[in-house]
Amino acid sequence: MTVANEAPSLTSAPTQAASQRSRRRPVRDVVFVEGVRSPFGKARPDGIYAETRADDLAVKTIRELLRRRPELPAERIDELALAATTQTGDQGLTLGRSVAVLAGLPKSVPGFAIDRMCAGAMTAVTTTAANVAVGAQDVVVAGGVEHMGHHPMGEGSDPNPRFVAERLVDSSALVMGATAENLHDRYPHLTKERADAYAVASQAKYAKALANGDISPDLVPVATRSTELGWGLATADELPRPGTTVDSIRDLKTPFRPGGKVTAGNASPLTDGATACLLAAGDVADELGLPARMRLVAYAYAGVDPEVMGIGPVPATERALASAGLTIDDIGLFEINEAFAVQVLAFLDHFGIADDDERVNLYGGAIAMGHPLASSGVRLMTQLARQFEQHPEVRYGLTTMCVGLGMGGTVIWENPHHADYSGHTFETAEN
Repeated sequence: MTVANEAPSLTSAPTQAASQRSRRRPVRDVVFVEGVRSPFGKARPDGIYAETRADDLAVKTIRELLRRRPELPAERIDELALAATTQTGDQGLTLGRSVAVLAGLPKSVPGFAIDRMCAGAMTAVTTTAANVAVGAQDVVVAGGVEHMGHHPMGEGSDPNPRFVAERLVDSSALVMGATAENLHDRYPHLTKERADAYAVASQAKYAKALANGDISPDLVPVATRSTELGWGLATADELPRPGTTVDSIRDLKTPFRPGGKVTAGNASPLTDGATACLLAAGDVADELGLPARMRLVAYAYAGVDPEVMGIGPVPATERALASAGLTIDDIGLFEINEAFAVQVLAFLDHFGIADDDERVNLYGGAIAMGHPLASSGVRLMTQLARQFEQHPEVRYGLTTMCVGLGMGGTVIWENPHHADYSGHTFETAEN
C-alpha cells in the first residue's frame, strides 16, 4: 500500500543537510570605511552646545558621513545604531531611528538605540559588524552621542537598593571617580605622580597632533546657538588645556575622596559630543568603491568587579587577543580611552608597556579632548584609522575602554596599508 505524501526516508536526511550547508554564506570580513565626530564641548551652561540638542549633534555626524562618501547610495544603508548612556529627553525616542529620519535618510533605513555606558558606540559598532559578517546586512552606520550638559551621568536613574543592601557591590561602584580611587588603592604603585605625569603627556600629545593637522580632519563643523551670543560655529574641541604642567595640576582638589589621587587634572572632563562611522562588508565596499581603512579582526567584552571598573580593558583585551590568535606584542598601535589616568596605567602595567610608550594614544586622549560617554568608542576607532594610514609598518592596532558597573571592551583591527594585509574581499576570504 502506498501512502500519499510519504515522509522522506532517513537515508535522505544527510544529503539534504549537506545541500543546506553548501548554500550557507561564509562569514564575511567587515571594514571600517569612514568615521567622524563633532568637536567636543564643555558640559556646562557656558559650553558651546549648552543650547544645542543632542540628537541634532548626532544628525550632523550622519550627514557628514554621507557627504564624505558620495559614492554610497543612502538607500544601501541597512541599519543605524546609535548609543547614549542616558536615553531620555533629546537622547531618547529610539535614537537610531529618530536620528535616521532627522538626518534625511530614506524611510527604509531602520535604527535602534543601544546602551553599554561608556562603550555604547563601541557596542553599536560590534553589534552591527556582526550582522554584516553573517550576511544579514551589507552597510551600516554606528555611533553615539552624549550631552552631559543636558543629562548628567545617572540622571533619572533609580539604582536598585539591593545593590548595596545585599552587598552585591560596594556603594563606590556607582560613582566612577570613586572606582578610580579604588584602583589606586588596589595598585599602590600606580601613584598620583604617575597619573599626573601621564595626564600632562596626554595634553602635550593632543597639542602636537592638533598642530600637525591630525585632529581637525575628523571634525564636523556644528552650528551652535546662544541666547546671549547668537549663532556660532563649533570647529574645534573646547576642552584641551595646552601648556598643562605637573606643577599646575599637582594640588588640584580630590573631589571623590579627601586626600585622594583623582583630580580634574588626571581624569577626563564632562563632555558633550557625537560620533558616527560607516562599516561595510569587504566585498560590498569594493563593489561600491568605498575605501577600507581598517578591517575588524576580533572583539571582546569582559566583566570585572564594579568597584574597580577601570581594570576592565585588561580581560577584554586578553579575550580579544585569544580570539584573534594574537599576542600583545603583535599590536603596534593602541587607542585607550582615558576615562582616568590610573585606568590607562593599570592596563599598561599589566601588559608590560611603559607609561610613555609611543604606540599608545598618539594624538593624546580623553583627558585632553574629552569623553562624551557613549560616543567615545568611535572616536578611538576614527583616530586609529588615521594612524594606520600614517604607519603602514603597523599591521594590528586596538581600541579599548573601561565601562561603568565593571566592564571592559576591546576591538582589534588590521591595517590595510600593511604589506601583509590579509585582504577583505569576499573572493579573498574564500581562498
